[in-house]
Amino acid sequence: MGPSPGDKTICLPFESEERYQQYLADRGIGRQYLEQLRQQHPELFPPEMDQGFSFYGTYASAKQQLNLRRIQLRATQEVYQIRPSFVMPYMIARTKEIEKALYLRQWGVPFDALAYVFGRDAMFWYRAWLALGQPSLVGTTVKDPQTLPVHLVADEKHTWLQGEKVYLATTVAKGCILGVGVVPSAGTEDLEQGYGQFAQEARQLSPTYAPETVCTDGWEATRAAWKKLFPRITLILCFLHSVLKILDRCKRDAPWRATLKERAWHVYQAPTRGQFAQRLRRFREWAQAQVPVGVLREAVLALCLKAPSFAAAYAFPQAHRTSNAVDRLMDQQDRLLYAMRYFHGTLTSATRAVRAQALLWNFHPFGARTRRADANRSSPFGDLNGFHYHDNWLHNLLIAASLGGRRTVPT
Repeated sequence: MGPSPGDKTICLPFESEERYQQYLADRGIGRQYLEQLRQQHPELFPPEMDQGFSFYGTYASAKQQLNLRRIQLRATQEVYQIRPSFVMPYMIARTKEIEKALYLRQWGVPFDALAYVFGRDAMFWYRAWLALGQPSLVGTTVKDPQTLPVHLVADEKHTWLQGEKVYLATTVAKGCILGVGVVPSAGTEDLEQGYGQFAQEARQLSPTYAPETVCTDGWEATRAAWKKLFPRITLILCFLHSVLKILDRCKRDAPWRATLKERAWHVYQAPTRGQFAQRLRRFREWAQAQVPVGVLREAVLALCLKAPSFAAAYAFPQAHRTSNAVDRLMDQQDRLLYAMRYFHGTLTSATRAVRAQALLWNFHPFGARTRRADANRSSPFGDLNGFHYHDNWLHNLLIAASLGGRRTVPT
């Protein structure tokens, strides 16, 4: 996604609206608070702000009856707007007025239903939800360039845009969706463009970013696209997909299915590369001797021939060896798209929608059972970064999206 007006907006937390009014009324208090936040969370501010700034008047929002402070940087003369997280972008509403309705979108509650329960109209809720997809996915989700994940999982799934098949090129790491692009085909060029959105945003956060591994299925266009984007990346083939192909060949034969499943995962669980190669050779020898000639044996032997692509993971202990991490999130993505009967607008609105889904996932609060099991866990964003800006998920998202999530890091 390109630059937006939000790139010039600094979104910050305030204890209350009363505290915010004090900041507006007293420039001394306001400057002190900004400096305090900048020391705690420099990623929310332009890097040039450390060279000084001056207040640059205010902007009055008629819709929210609220004044917004502006500042001008001494180094660049650029003007930025300060927006408190208790109001939504474009001043469409107070955050507390729409937080619960947008929270329900993670289960695909229709916009008409939101209008019936929470008032306003369906188009208001659609636009409010779509606006969540404007910021940078990577920059909003990953707040420290040093914590950019270097082990990724990627896959694409087809969906529909006005009845035409399109593909969602999705990149996942550390339980978060870090990239999703809508492309017209699953060819190498289109997938390079789709996954390239992640690459572009990651390099904006860290210009020297170079992931070490990506786990994919066997689709050659996917693997070629990643090699074009990151020539030095190590491609790891998903072991799960090959096992599923074997099991699919004998899904009506329970004894064979159980035996092959047990033997295949015994190979996968080998602790070292040498043991993995040894177990795979024995698996091949057993299949040649015991599995009847036909598609089932061919599937087993095909898995064995891919040994180098599987074994590459042993050089990277933290790398993903299966695509489970992306499959789980894409299943949730697919359920939401089915609930809304897929896309009915333009490619731009479809892209914005899947990005909104992604950020809603990254910032959604974990359920009560997860929080009871570990009080330190609040959301996928919290797991990745080790902190959160605000106890409320939507405040947290809006603050993380300060500067549109596109804070340019000097090289």
